[in-house]
Amino acid sequence: MEHVLLLGELAHTQAEWEALGQYAKLSICDSPTKADLLNDFKGKYSDVTVIFHFNNSPAGGLMDKELIDATPDTLKFICHNGAGYDLIDVDACLKKGIKVSNTPGSVDAATADVNMYLILAALRNFNFAQTLLRQGKWNDGLGLSHDPEGKVLGILGMGGIGRAVKQRAEGFGMKVVYHNRKELSSELSGGAKYVSFDELISKSDVISLNLPLNANTRHIISKDVIAKMKDGVVIVNTARGAVMDEAALVDALKSGKVASAGLDVFEEEPKIHPGLIGLENVTLLPHVGTRTVETNTKMEMQVLDNIKAAITSGKVLNIVPEHAHL
Repeated sequence: MEHVLLLGELAHTQAEWEALGQYAKLSICDSPTKADLLNDFKGKYSDVTVIFHFNNSPAGGLMDKELIDATPDTLKFICHNGAGYDLIDVDACLKKGIKVSNTPGSVDAATADVNMYLILAALRNFNFAQTLLRQGKWNDGLGLSHDPEGKVLGILGMGGIGRAVKQRAEGFGMKVVYHNRKELSSELSGGAKYVSFDELISKSDVISLNLPLNANTRHIISKDVIAKMKDGVVIVNTARGAVMDEAALVDALKSGKVASAGLDVFEEEPKIHPGLIGLENVTLLPHVGTRTVETNTKMEMQVLDNIKAAITSGKVLNIVPEHAHL
């Protein structure tokens, strides 16, 4: 019989999880630490075939090479609760024949909503305005800001979230260009213009980071890349913190090269670069992009659908791109 191990805590789909019991043995991980989980993979979890994975699992949130290599040979699938899966070593999984799935689509709307909020907040300098208001200084020292209408929005990463950001931005009159691993069909891109990375970086008034974090995208926004941007550019990041060099961003915000920024993600969460905290021209959120009841419910349901497919058909519905050839 299949054995499904829950690494993390369900919040919205307990009944649906229990219903999986007709297809598989269900276990909830009670290993308090990574070291305990390493041992338990040799014992009570030695026959696990599928893992339901949450990033906040104290024992297995970070599925690094050490943990992947220690998983039993019976493990065939890791079904992750989230669109981003950078805490799972997909290369180590590949070598062990473990397929990884994620939850694309479920997170798109909520993340794009936050993304658009950050674009507006950065353009209109809402963070500084609110700070002055709370200090009892009515617009004291608050300069004029900028409208989104007519601004060129460069979307770096035109997946589901990027496309949802495009739809929202066009409602505010922004002109959208994008760069992606490959050019999308005109139907999928919604008519947005595909441009090179260098053109997006140099021509955009606002740059929105919506790409996954991997070895190729880590610090893709570096000091040298920022130098090629327009003076007074706005940068928004709802992807992963490490796609951008935070230290370089802090320097650019202080110099005015980057006029303002909106960040929902950080390089070393939950730690925030100290240079960001005191800056008035950056809006900071504690990675709340998907923190809604509706979105979290959809995510959990999508994972359960992946698990059911894995058990009944030997395939997941949403395999990650790195494993698409399997």
